[in-house]
Amino acid sequence: MHSLTEGKPLKLIIFFTIPLLLGNLFQQLYTFTDTVIVGRALGVSALAAVSLAAALNWLLVGFAQGFTAGTAIVTAKRFGAGDFRGVRQSMVTTILCTVILTIFMTFIAVAFNKQILELMQTPKNVMTQANIFLTILLGFMFTTMSYNLAANAMRAVGNSRAPLIFLIVAVFINIALELLFIVVFHWGIAGAAFATVIAQLISGIVSFVYIYKVLPVLQVHRGDWHTDMNDIKEHLRFGLPMAFQNSIIAIGGVILQTALNTLGTDSVASSGAASRIDQLATLPMMSIGITMATFTAQNLGARKYSRILEGVKKALIVGGIWAVSMSILEISFGHYIVQLFLGSGSQQVHVLELSRIYFIINGGAYILLSTLFLIRYTLQGLGNTYVPTIAGVFELSMRAFAALVLVAIFGYAGAVMGTPLAWFGSLTALTPAWLSAHKKLKKLSDGQKINKKFEEAD
Repeated sequence: MHSLTEGKPLKLIIFFTIPLLLGNLFQQLYTFTDTVIVGRALGVSALAAVSLAAALNWLLVGFAQGFTAGTAIVTAKRFGAGDFRGVRQSMVTTILCTVILTIFMTFIAVAFNKQILELMQTPKNVMTQANIFLTILLGFMFTTMSYNLAANAMRAVGNSRAPLIFLIVAVFINIALELLFIVVFHWGIAGAAFATVIAQLISGIVSFVYIYKVLPVLQVHRGDWHTDMNDIKEHLRFGLPMAFQNSIIAIGGVILQTALNTLGTDSVASSGAASRIDQLATLPMMSIGITMATFTAQNLGARKYSRILEGVKKALIVGGIWAVSMSILEISFGHYIVQLFLGSGSQQVHVLELSRIYFIINGGAYILLSTLFLIRYTLQGLGNTYVPTIAGVFELSMRAFAALVLVAIFGYAGAVMGTPLAWFGSLTALTPAWLSAHKKLKKLSDGQKINKKFEEAD
């Protein structure tokens, strides 16, 4: 356990972010490994199947993951206030709500994923493989939920290192199992899905064992297994908006993916491969943002408002420097890395050409994304979960505009434009809310300084 309410804010933010960043990096290594092994061993069609399945998988799993991230803000706020009984109660309420949510989401996902793939106009040569991949992943949704619930709870009390270690172990298990199932056993696309499920299951089990062995503040005892409507309502107030926010953003991704599907397999494969590199480049921005949610919630609980303002200011600078650096590198060298995902064949040249377009349009707007992450997660840490959800609606609208209008005009480039436009749309909703929050925090901070001066004078 580690409190973020004492010490230099920038130092705390960086040291908390590093394990989180490495954890997110290894999380992306899951999908990176899938893409490389599937693309080179099974071909472009299989690569396209994994790519479009990722959008639908995030739509469903992202809802549940967003919920646990939201409830973890309640846990962090109580931890910052020193309410350790409340921390355990938050853990119980989160577990109970997540179990119910996961059961419901699993049923919906397995029952209707094929119909959704058809609505997405999935190419016929990709449909079967995408359906197999999704059915396995979504049928075992509880494996990824178990890890995310435990990891978010540990981060809420300041422990970002243990989730990293468990995730690293899971990634190497995933790589080994993918090679075994695909290359040795020849299980095809199903092998990639089963490897991911097994690795996620192991990471979830180990995470809960660690909590009950090492972290007393999260150890739920028999007497803690109860909750009430007020506690449930508080967790739903934080969890559901973040869950809907994830889903709204993911719906926008599905709409864009549908538009890409109409452009052919090469467009789907190019976007899938380029997005893997894009995700790696943007991980530090997202990781700093996630850190700010915990940092803000803990300091809000401790009523240290000036620390929140100082932390946001310095995090914006660090994130901005990274964003500009990655924009330059990705535009210059990103398409060379895409070659790692591709085998030989005439399709390779076209996929690489499309990836160059992707990096120029998407990579050039990273400064918007960096600012978005910082403001969004800080507002969530402050308890403002509704404005970020509205921002998600703005993102959805921009992606839909790109899919319905820009694709018809510009083709593949129009589809790619949807993502930077979504970032811009989200910021138009988030910025006024942050300026208002900043003004309130400044007023509270100034009031504390005045009170302190009076106390010192007495």
